[in-house]
Amino acid sequence: MLALVTGASSGIGKEIAYSLAERGFDLILVARRLEVLIAIKHDIMGRHGVNVAVVKTDLADPEACKELYKKVSRFKINVLVNNAGFGVFGNFDETDLDSELELINVNIKAVHILTKLFLKDFKARNSGYILNVASSAGFFSGPMFSSYYASKNYVVRLTQAIHEELKNSKSRVYIGALCPGPVKTDFGRRAGVVFSVSGMNSKYVAEYALKKMLEGQVIIIPGILMKVGKIAGKILPEAITAKAVGNFQRRRHEKAMRIE
Repeated sequence: MLALVTGASSGIGKEIAYSLAERGFDLILVARRLEVLIAIKHDIMGRHGVNVAVVKTDLADPEACKELYKKVSRFKINVLVNNAGFGVFGNFDETDLDSELELINVNIKAVHILTKLFLKDFKARNSGYILNVASSAGFFSGPMFSSYYASKNYVVRLTQAIHEELKNSKSRVYIGALCPGPVKTDFGRRAGVVFSVSGMNSKYVAEYALKKMLEGQVIIIPGILMKVGKIAGKILPEAITAKAVGNFQRRRHEKAMRIE
């Protein structure tokens, strides 16, 4: 069994790679930081005795996504984990446009391209798993984090739609979306915010995600707090949830500024 994991150099992607290796999967790890990937490769191989290949690429380039698929398509990949992603924090009229366009390329276009290309192969052989790493942000609008929240809404809705198509065609291919809340990773540092609630352990999130993926769960939400939040988002008016999210994001940014 072979799994490809994007954004595998840190955080949830890295932990998913380790959890897959514990289950006996060979791996193809993808990220921009080659030296980090190589270190992870040797550690995983030493611990678990599986085969690990690494690919340095920048998924912000749509052509690089297509080239990645061409490079690995000769292998029978059983699991695709679309994990690469990042956030841009601030009021929409003040945030950097180029950074947001890069976010759209990584969080949306890369997921879209890789999902489409691998899904065709998976459907042809009627097997395979696609796990798209979204976020609890995918259930809300996100003042102060608008582009990130919008991108994760895209991932959630795309995943749900494809799942329904697969079900209607009686395909055995799985697709699901992992939607965690705050997780202890490098995400907040890059975005310039600090979580005002304690982040979940990324290893726990990875193991929970794979367990639920193998069980066939479509929307995977680790932790009771985010499950409650999703329910509240359905019940409360959009204006109230948007205001609450905006206040939450401002507190995160203020906390980050105090730490700096």
